Amino acid sequence: MGERGEADVLLVHSPAAEEEFMAAGFGTLRLQFAYNYFTIVGPEGDPAGVAKTETAAEGLAAIAGSGAVFASRGDESGTHSKELKLWEAAGIAPSGDWYLSTGQGMGETLRIASEKQGYTLTDVATYLAQRDTLDLVPLAPESSDLQNTYSVILIDQNQFTATNAAAAERLAQYMVSAKGQAAIAAFGRDTYGQSLFRPYAETLGTY
Repeated sequence: MGERGEADVLLVHSPAAEEEFMAAGFGTLRLQFAYNYFTIVGPEGDPAGVAKTETAAEGLAAIAGSGAVFASRGDESGTHSKELKLWEAAGIAPSGDWYLSTGQGMGETLRIASEKQGYTLTDVATYLAQRDTLDLVPLAPESSDLQNTYSVILIDQNQFTATNAAAAERLAQYMVSAKGQAAIAAFGRDTYGQSLFRPYAETLGTY
């Protein structure tokens, strides 16, 4: 949508794709504003032994080795892109009856994994928002290969003159401001007992 000028501002979490987008000249400013972690969720019994592994790549390798069901979004989203990178790190090209490509969003993919008593890769925020309806538990530790960073990108207003550049700039400034970072830190805490996102300023030592 951003490449077609159909958005004023993007909130995204696929760093490699973001860098390509910026290099192609579609965006004029990219600021990192929040992070959380992906996690691998699965049945509490954990037949693949994911909880015994130390990295996400090792966890996926354990799933593939066990033949347990793995539900993939398969939709070229940021989460799907992350999943593919983790399979690559594991040295595995997933295929077979155990690997289900749903072509659906995160919520639906979580539901399918739950029904199949399989595994999937999810962002923590979506899992927490749906956990009461799922028969799945988080099994992967917060390893460095699961960090999930969110950025705000401004669309090139010279290339796409209909862009509401002023509002987009205000939103971007708010996301990285002290007030915005505090709002990010608090979001979800009352409802889920923990924040859904962490302010990116934490990683810079400025929050």
